Amino acid sequence: MSDLELENVHISYGLSHIIFGISLTVRGGEIVCLLGRNGVGKTTTLQGIMGLAPPSSGVIKFKGRDITGKPPFIVARAGISYVPEDRRIFRDLSVFENLKIGRMKGQHSVEGWSLEKVYTLFPALRERSTHRGMQLSGGEQQMLAIARALMGNPELILLDEPSQGLAPILQKKLESLIRSLKEGGITILLAEQSLRLALGVSDRVYVIEKGLIKFEGAIAEIDDHKSIVRKYLAV
Repeated sequence: MSDLELENVHISYGLSHIIFGISLTVRGGEIVCLLGRNGVGKTTTLQGIMGLAPPSSGVIKFKGRDITGKPPFIVARAGISYVPEDRRIFRDLSVFENLKIGRMKGQHSVEGWSLEKVYTLFPALRERSTHRGMQLSGGEQQMLAIARALMGNPELILLDEPSQGLAPILQKKLESLIRSLKEGGITILLAEQSLRLALGVSDRVYVIEKGLIKFEGAIAEIDDHKSIVRKYLAV
C-alpha cells in the first residue's frame, strides 16, 4: 500500500477550476517529483494535500487514513510536513526560535528529529543559530525551512520548488540534502520545474500541465519520452 494516495482530486479557487482529477501515489521511502512549468497546478496539489486548498471532490489518503480536506494541523499531526515555495520562515525570529516553533512531539519517527540532529544535518544553521531569518541568504533560508519541517517529526515532506532562486552550486547541495533525507527514512513529494533536479533525486515522476497529469513513470523513462519533455517542460 502506498503511503500517500490521491484519487481523482479536483481543486478550485472560487470559480477557477485548477486541478482536474489528479491521481497519484507515493510509496514509503520514495522521492516522487511532480514536474511542470510555473502555473500548472503543482503548488495547488501540495496545498490540497496539506489542507490549505481543500479539494472540491476526490479522495486523499495518507497511510490508509482519509485526510481529504482536513485542517493543516490535523494533516501535520498525521505525519506530513510542508515546505512552501516562499519558505515562510519568521524573518524577525532567530534560527533557533524558528526551529523551536517547528518542534512537534510525536511518534512518527523512530528516533525523532531533535535540535542537535537538525544541526548535524545543517551545520550552517548551528553557526547562525542566533541570526534572524532576514539575515540569512536564500540558500540558508531554504535550509531553515526544511529543518523546521523536520522538527515536526514527519514521515512525508512536501517540498515546493526548493531550487527556486538558488545558484547552481547551491542546487547541487540541495540535491545532496534531499538524498540524505531519503537515506534517513523520509518520504518526499517534490514539486519542481527543474528537470535537472528531478533527474538527480527522484525515483518516479508525474508531469503536470494545466491541472492534468500528462505522463507518469520511473525517472529513467524520461529519456525514452523526449517529446513529453519538450512539450510540457519546454527544455
